[in-house]
Amino acid sequence: MCGVAECENQTLAPVSQLNSPPFYPRHDTHLFPSVSAPPPFIKMLTQVSRSFHQKVGNGRAEKMSKNRLERRIVGATNRWRFPQQYFCGDLLGLSQMCNVLNVELDEALKDPDRFCVSHFQKIFSNIDNSDIQSGEADVILQCLGFKWELHHSQIFQSETLAKLYLTALKQNTKSQAKELHKILKARPCERIKEKSPVKKMIISLKINDPAVTRVAFALALKNLYMNEVEMNVDNVLGVLASAHILQFNHLFQKCVNMMLSRLTPSTIKNFYLAGCKYKEEQLTIACEKWLAINLVPLVGTQIHLRHIPQHLLHKVLQSPRLFTFSEFHLLKTLLMWVYLQMNSKVQVIPIHETMLAYFSSFSKKCCFLEQDAGQTWTPLFLCLRLHGITSGKDLEELKHINFFPESWLVRVTANHYHALESGGNMVHLKDLSTQAMRFGLLFRQEYTTYSETISIYGYFFEIKGIKHDSTSYSFSMQRIRHTDLDCPSPICEHSAISLRAERLVKYEIRAQTLVDGKWQEFRTNQITQKFGFIKPGCKSHALKIQTLGIPIYASFAFIFPAS
Repeated sequence: MCGVAECENQTLAPVSQLNSPPFYPRHDTHLFPSVSAPPPFIKMLTQVSRSFHQKVGNGRAEKMSKNRLERRIVGATNRWRFPQQYFCGDLLGLSQMCNVLNVELDEALKDPDRFCVSHFQKIFSNIDNSDIQSGEADVILQCLGFKWELHHSQIFQSETLAKLYLTALKQNTKSQAKELHKILKARPCERIKEKSPVKKMIISLKINDPAVTRVAFALALKNLYMNEVEMNVDNVLGVLASAHILQFNHLFQKCVNMMLSRLTPSTIKNFYLAGCKYKEEQLTIACEKWLAINLVPLVGTQIHLRHIPQHLLHKVLQSPRLFTFSEFHLLKTLLMWVYLQMNSKVQVIPIHETMLAYFSSFSKKCCFLEQDAGQTWTPLFLCLRLHGITSGKDLEELKHINFFPESWLVRVTANHYHALESGGNMVHLKDLSTQAMRFGLLFRQEYTTYSETISIYGYFFEIKGIKHDSTSYSFSMQRIRHTDLDCPSPICEHSAISLRAERLVKYEIRAQTLVDGKWQEFRTNQITQKFGFIKPGCKSHALKIQTLGIPIYASFAFIFPAS
């Protein structure tokens, strides 16, 4: 079928078919017996056709087979058009476009090139908000018990709304055909002075996600018209859910970016679960990294620790990025998490003694982890490195609360005795990455120098951080004599003292900090070195870093190989 037009009761010959040569209107006398020159409308068509002929004439034959594979359906009557080419002389296809876009056909004929698909996309993306707001809405969205007035040029940002709109257009094929017939019968030389009333298309969307509230959905629709819409942590999850249902990709990523920058103890759970729900790997990985750093120093001190999901906690405990001041600090954090799971009415973090008294109240017939209440949490405690707890006082505390199986504590104690008898050799530890003793420094902004002293099997080390200038830092560890410690020192209390002049140590130093929402990580290689008491042999290699991030989380991992 080809386009047919009427002008002053004179019938024109068929304009063109899709793959036929460019159309040039004939001036035969039997067509226009009383007209000496073609009417203005025919001149217009001639100019359009010649323009098209100049653009596609020479290369048409060569690209014909390729173009046939790229045809697309346009309009309600399934007219075929070339999506990457200009006006092909197909008046019916052009008329359908005009009807959908609510533009006048005679205006479109003056410059048909601007109605190719790429031009539509530019119009939709660059349309002026003021023009939209002043114009009458032509789409009614029925959703969540409301009727939302929208403009069709904006809803194409949402794949869901676009599909609903196009489906509604197909269902209105008859009415669209009638409108097209009116346009084709209209006098082409006359301009329509008054626009017809805007016809409103009604579409419906059913949402069952409880996360989508009316306020959040309204904010999502508002983003169709405005680039900057204020959101906060209270409504971002609802807007994210709305963007997911609407398939509004730009808004969805905008919500994700906001969540990445707002990770806190109070938001980490919901943001992580949202990342899992929508399979947003970027968000879930960011939550895991953030919690690995902040579990012990931050989250473990707040009531929000209760809300951390078990599977997320399990992942974090296995992470090589996990930061802790010591293995006993990590154990206390995990014990507190279990306590909060079993005491849902507790609204503040209890003191350590209260938690110990609670676990001590259970039956002494078997340990807590072997009882029904504690079996589900055994995988979490298997991730701990209990051999990193060397203090006799701490080990006695664990025995008293009857939390771990006796076999676990017997094995830990036996390994400590063997290490002491062999001068500190940790023959039971082979892999630095998964078995090393772990210690950490939290280097804050106000520090210029900060250090902690640790004691392992009678050997004393100082782990230290130094700020050289505003962006330059170094971290290292150094062996010290027990006589260099302040007396009385809790480090020396109930601690063995080794008099060996040298100690072989395999170690690694890490540093992590957050800069502009991204974690920077620095690390040394795994280094094996003999530590003595005399410089330079008493000091490790220094990890030197340049960063704008603060605070800096420095981790020291080491084992004593056999020597």
